[in-house]
Amino acid sequence: MMKASTVLEDDMQLVPHRVDRWALMALIVAALLVPPFLSEYWLKGILIPTLILSISALGLNLVTGYAGLISLGQAAFMAVGAFAGVIAYGRYGIPIPLTLLIAGLTTAAVGVIVGTPSLRIKGLYLLVATLAAHFLIIWIIQRVPWIGAQSMVTVNTPPVIIAGFKVDSSVEQYYFALAVAAILTIFALNLTRSRVGRAWMAIRDQDIAASVMGVSMLRYKLLAFMVSAFYGGIAGAMVVFAWVGAANVQEYELELSINILGMIIIGGLGSILGSFLGAAFLGLLPIVISIVMHEFYAFTGGEIVSAAILANAEHVIFGSLIVFFLIAEPLGLAHLWHRFSRRVERQLNSGPDDGYTSPRQP
Repeated sequence: MMKASTVLEDDMQLVPHRVDRWALMALIVAALLVPPFLSEYWLKGILIPTLILSISALGLNLVTGYAGLISLGQAAFMAVGAFAGVIAYGRYGIPIPLTLLIAGLTTAAVGVIVGTPSLRIKGLYLLVATLAAHFLIIWIIQRVPWIGAQSMVTVNTPPVIIAGFKVDSSVEQYYFALAVAAILTIFALNLTRSRVGRAWMAIRDQDIAASVMGVSMLRYKLLAFMVSAFYGGIAGAMVVFAWVGAANVQEYELELSINILGMIIIGGLGSILGSFLGAAFLGLLPIVISIVMHEFYAFTGGEIVSAAILANAEHVIFGSLIVFFLIAEPLGLAHLWHRFSRRVERQLNSGPDDGYTSPRQP
């Protein structure tokens, strides 16, 4: 058993264990040094979308994993952020940093409206309310002429220029997305360790008891939706400025919200790390499925695997993985990593258990 002072010191550190620190340093070095040597496919097809979806998944994890308020509106929030960013930068020439802030704040205001039903309902009823909000938001974006997204119209954006530098190559777009993801991750880490994060977890674990203890449901539930929407709006704007180069409402269908929800389930609810692990896992999943199926077809003497078969296989495996993690490992990949790193830590220390206990399942 560890001393109480040691446990407290570990809790006050963002990365208290050596294995986690080594892994983090290795990840930072790889993220900074390796991308210039990667192909266009890996940058534009894997790394950039993974970073952007990680931002959105992180926002959803704050409202669902930490506050316990389930939402299917993240894709709609991304759509709001995308079009707010295009309008601010493309029409009015507002600098990119301010444009990202405008996109996030605009979406946060929408998030407050969407989150209002959470004051009276929760669980399945709240899920249905956010689902309805998703369709309403997408409908408004498609029908309001000022937004410029009528029907299937795509709104393009001018070349991205930050502080006089043009961001147009895949490597530059990657580092832009990496910088934004890093800033938002640090903010989320500090937020979840603050009084706000503790209030969210109290609401998640037992909202009635939290209310009796003085936690304001109005303040913290709406704040959770607001922060989640802010992250979704930033992610939507980054789709425009660091990946696609245009805002198309058809990219933000309900399936995207379901995929993001699946990311945090597989990665780990109530875990910052889980948001990134889930996004990376699902980003690499189609590649793994494609390689395995092509090898299988080649081994059996079959023809080339069609795109329809691959798409159906991805949906089936994705759904199966969600069910598996909900049953076998509800705390997701993040918990598996924690177990592995603690085991390695104990081997390095050659001592008894370091006192680690898994976080409570939200």
